Amino acid sequence: MDATIAATLGGAAGLVIGAVGVLAGRWSERSLAAAPQVEEPPLARGVGDVLSVLRSIAVVVDTSDAVVKASAPALTYGLVRHGELVHHELRHLARLVRRDGVIREAELDLARGPSPDASVVMRVRVATLGLHHVLILAEDHTHARRVEEVRRDFVANVSHELKTPVGGISLLAEAVLDGKDDPEAVARFAERIRVEATRLGRLVQEIVDLSRLQVADTLHEPELVDIGTVLVEALDRVRVAAEAKDIDLGLATERGLRVFGDAELLVTAVANLLTNAVNYSDTRTRVGIGARLVDDAVEIAVTDQGQGIPAAEQERIFERFYRVDAARSRATGGTGLGLAIVKHVCANHGGEVTVWSQEGRGSTFTMRLPVAAPQAVDTDPPADPAPGVAVASRGESTA
Repeated sequence: MDATIAATLGGAAGLVIGAVGVLAGRWSERSLAAAPQVEEPPLARGVGDVLSVLRSIAVVVDTSDAVVKASAPALTYGLVRHGELVHHELRHLARLVRRDGVIREAELDLARGPSPDASVVMRVRVATLGLHHVLILAEDHTHARRVEEVRRDFVANVSHELKTPVGGISLLAEAVLDGKDDPEAVARFAERIRVEATRLGRLVQEIVDLSRLQVADTLHEPELVDIGTVLVEALDRVRVAAEAKDIDLGLATERGLRVFGDAELLVTAVANLLTNAVNYSDTRTRVGIGARLVDDAVEIAVTDQGQGIPAAEQERIFERFYRVDAARSRATGGTGLGLAIVKHVCANHGGEVTVWSQEGRGSTFTMRLPVAAPQAVDTDPPADPAPGVAVASRGESTA
């Protein structure tokens, strides 16, 4: 056969084959378009209304794990995005339940948002909902987990702190027995036992106070409390310790400042701040306390000339049992609970406590409490101050 004829016939055959392919493709597309689409059956009537009133986070997924229904919190917590479950842990549970129909429960740590540090603890319950859907119910247990961790840490810290004075008293008692024929040794060890017993008693009392404050979210039957009286009583509690270190105490307060609350708790909180100021100040320095009205709050500030608190430590000093200088705290009998008590007293009175401190320049702790009523200058003097304490009128200062 001639080469030209063969090439012509080959080209024609190629055209025919291509045309057949195109026609076959179009026929296949028409067939698929004409074929009935399999749709997921809709949710039963009323399911959406039921899910909307549940306290739990609710999500319903179909056989392809696509979200059919989701409550608003599911979106808020980031469990659902663009009609899909965000977390593979939830998808895995849904598939297991869909496979065997067995209800499953789990507690999951799920990321909340793109940051790996932001997470929530979810208690999840997954069950079938009809033949074609799976229901996921979730509850946020993040707060409960944190409370449990705090409780566990608190018990561990209390156990550790109690062991120290109890163990010291036990050893000192043995030393007294061994040195019973040496009056000087007995007297020395007995004094140490007294110190440890005092420390133990203080620790137990502060644990009780802190526990009571944490249980009571609000104060019961608050009374009108005069801040001037609170400051004078708190100063009286630290006067002996201040005199022992030759520390000058200064008081400057506006008269007539009053808040609603518990007078004894407020005295305890202010006394704790003053005790820390005295304990962490050098001899022959000055500790000042003042109160004033700022907007709608009474500010009580305690200032010392001590060594100051490093900036990295200031965020943690209100934690229970946290000490910046553990050795010095133990030497002064500190329990590590004083500032935690101050924090809770302020919170229970609707206020807050803050700190300003710089190493080498001392510290200032400020309690802010809601004022009871608009204040006016009071002509009546406050209670008599403790010896050695100066009292200033409105506008004066001795700190």
